[in-house]
Amino acid sequence: MSRMLRAGAIMAAGTMVSRLTGFLRTALLAAAIGTWALGDAYNAAYMIPLILFDLLLQGVLSSVIVPLIVRAQQNDSDGGQAFEQRLMTLAVVVLAGVAVVGVLLAHPIMELYTAANWSAHKVDVAATLARFLLPQIALLGIGAMAGAILNTRDRFGAPMWAPVLNNIVQIGMLVAYLKIGTADIEKVTYGQLALLGLGTTAGIVAQTIVLVIALHRVGFRFRPRLDLRGSGLGQAARMAVWTFVYVGVTQVGFWVTTKLSTGAGGQAAGAGNSAYAYAYQLFQLPYGIIAVSVITAMLPRMSRYVAEGDLDSARAEFASGVRLVSAVIVPSSLLLLVLGPAVTTVIFSWGRMTVDSALYIGYVLMVFGLALVPFSIFQLLLRVFYSFGDTRTPAAIAGVNVAISATLSLIAYFVLPVRYIVIGMAFSFLITYVIGSGVAWTLASRRTGGLGGREVMAGLSRMFVAAIPASAVALAVLWLVREIAGITAVSSAVVLAVGGGAGLLLYLLTAHRMRVPEVGSIIGLVASRVGR
Repeated sequence: MSRMLRAGAIMAAGTMVSRLTGFLRTALLAAAIGTWALGDAYNAAYMIPLILFDLLLQGVLSSVIVPLIVRAQQNDSDGGQAFEQRLMTLAVVVLAGVAVVGVLLAHPIMELYTAANWSAHKVDVAATLARFLLPQIALLGIGAMAGAILNTRDRFGAPMWAPVLNNIVQIGMLVAYLKIGTADIEKVTYGQLALLGLGTTAGIVAQTIVLVIALHRVGFRFRPRLDLRGSGLGQAARMAVWTFVYVGVTQVGFWVTTKLSTGAGGQAAGAGNSAYAYAYQLFQLPYGIIAVSVITAMLPRMSRYVAEGDLDSARAEFASGVRLVSAVIVPSSLLLLVLGPAVTTVIFSWGRMTVDSALYIGYVLMVFGLALVPFSIFQLLLRVFYSFGDTRTPAAIAGVNVAISATLSLIAYFVLPVRYIVIGMAFSFLITYVIGSGVAWTLASRRTGGLGGREVMAGLSRMFVAAIPASAVALAVLWLVREIAGITAVSSAVVLAVGGGAGLLLYLLTAHRMRVPEVGSIIGLVASRVGR
């Protein structure tokens, strides 16, 4: 656990700064364009390059490419460098071509992802933004491949810190837009849309440059290689088929979510796609800081253990990862349930936003908070399958998840009042990952000969018991401040500082007294850093 904790701490530090600057970027974005028509158009367009990148590469990285790079480094006479060069060449060529096609087809793509009740002008605005954003696909591919190669060399810092520069560039752009732009989709000009779109893409350019420099410093030298025959990429393609199925299935679910949330926003301003997207980004903060860090450090090691036939070490690596992640995710889940509206009021009730719009995002965030634990455990479980080179099982589980999520989201859309649709869709997300994590655990346990479920459940139970008093303290502070000062940005900041701070401290103390070892390890690491 000490190795995972040290690697996780390096990544978590970078991820924390990245997420915090990302918070500022998101808050400025909402202040600049709101959560109404222009905000929904931007957020819909913003997701298109990420969707296409996810379809073509992102899912394949963790499930196929990282394990294959590890094996090439172990087995090839050149330490896998030729294999890495071929992968990078293929990624650049394919994603650059997709970016060009995407720019040409931006308008029909946006029509596919937006609701039928959107006006022609709103779709045109979203398509214009998409044309400025779609070149990101090639840049994201270069950066992701660089990050994967760095991770297999146990160099985790740059991939976690590079997004900070991306956020800083975008923050500068948004400050400029606040001064010269508008949140009214009927008044926005082409120049203002160019500032939003090109400014966002400029951040990705800066992020990619940092990763390329870091890759050069560890000794990787890129040379275009198109000699793909006999290179082992055929094996990668065969393994990747089911990953593409997995990603494709999950993107069907995302398409349903986007169509329904944009439709809800068309009927009730401020209760649509932007509210869902912003709440989801905030929900990702604790997951991104700790779970992504642990997953990134865990997968290469699990892949090595499985390749060596050492299943005992693989199981131990997984169990350690689950306990370490849960030590942070469990209290974060309960605190988001209590303090979600306070968080969003502090972040979003500025500029062209209103307190009511910010509070609505907070109600969605409360529901997402409940999903933190099952979602994080589900993502860890997927890495068990990927370490075995098994991409078919995750694809099958994804099909179950999407069927559940889409069905429940459609029910929410047609049954709930308009302003409750997006909140209902967040409940659909929660139920989906509760069921999905149970199914994934059962199948992964069979593959590895057991995952220590009883021990993990015992540890989770102690963490939840330790987190309940912390949540009660935060709730008491919230009630008291609300009774005295009402809900404002200032009063919400007080709630977060006092209630959130006291709750977190109480959790750490309680968990430490209850001998939750992962919390003790975290406290020891922090104490040693402070002591130095």
